[in-house]
Amino acid sequence: MNDGKAKVPSPTIPGWRLLISTAGRFWAFRETPFSAKARQAGAEPDLDADTFAEIQAAVELQEEIARLVAARGAES
Repeated sequence: MNDGKAKVPSPTIPGWRLLISTAGRFWAFRETPFSAKARQAGAEPDLDADTFAEIQAAVELQEEIARLVAARGAES
């Protein structure tokens, strides 16, 4: 039976679990831990923001920190 309401797909961010609170706030939790070195460099595995665009930007910043740490390790 169809209730007539359109199904809006939930936004996703690959590698992150995304939750939207009843107040409309976005929370993202990384599915796999960052390395200890990435954490020491400031990569945060749990984030929150007011909009999907803001949470996407915050996630990308954390992933960039992790990439930079990994690249530095590869250069050693």
